[in-house]
This record gives sequence, C-alpha cells and structure tokens, in this order.
Amino acid sequence: MTTTAPTTQTYHLYIRAGAQQIWDALTQPEHSAHYLFGALVDTTAETGAPFRYHSPDRTTLWGDDTVLDANAPHRLVVSYRGLYHPDLATEPESRVTWQIQPDHDGVCLLTVVHDHLEQSPKTAERVAGTGWMRVLSGLKTLLETGDALHA
Repeated sequence: MTTTAPTTQTYHLYIRAGAQQIWDALTQPEHSAHYLFGALVDTTAETGAPFRYHSPDRTTLWGDDTVLDANAPHRLVVSYRGLYHPDLATEPESRVTWQIQPDHDGVCLLTVVHDHLEQSPKTAERVAGTGWMRVLSGLKTLLETGDALHA
C-alpha cells in the first residue's frame, strides 16, 4: 500500500526562547548548522532576498530559495526546493512559512506550514513527519539547552 504525504503540512511547538532568538536561529548560519544537518543558512531575511543553504564546507548549494515575505521577528515565508537530493531538485518549488508568536514566561509558539507541495510529491514525502520533526526538535533543543542535535 502506498501512502501519499499531505500537500500542506503544519507543525506546532512551544520553545522556551524569545521571538528574536528563534528568528536568529532561522536566519543565521552559526545557529542553523547545529540543528539542520550542518547546513549554513545565508540570507538577509528581507522580502525578495535570496534564502540559501550551503553544505557545511560551503562547496555545495543545498537550497537556493527566496524570501517571499518577512516581518522580523515574527513571520518568515520562503520558497523551498531541496537541492541536497537529486530527486527533490527536479521538483517545483514549494513554500515554508515560519510564524513565531510570543506566549508568556519566555515561551513562543512556533508554527511551521510547508505547503504548495501538490506538484512535489517526493519533497512532500521527504519532509513529512520525521523530516520536519527532526529539524524542529533540533531547533528546540539548541535554543533551550545550547546542545546541537546535528553538527
């Protein structure tokens, strides 16, 4: 039996960190390397700017996307195409929206929506469930404890 990953995937998690700390973790390479399989993010995080992920040694481009909308430190929307795997690199772009909402007691609710996956079934399957959850768990661990899940 074949299962199809959802074309809109939504993830919610509470992180004991401020909105600016989460924003910085999403947009600065010294943070992304510790929760995103070593990937080094490269962006100004301004609407229209490139949003790129480089391999740890910077020899390979793992993602060459665009900031579609930004309202620092609360909302970041980027195009997404996984260049790190040949099967994913041939699929059309999808979209990832990061919404950071301060709650109370130094905690923020992070909501990640990965959508526009209708024409990108391999990408949808790759990021579904444990794909995004591994990244988000690593982000939470890094921000709350300082420990890297991926290095």
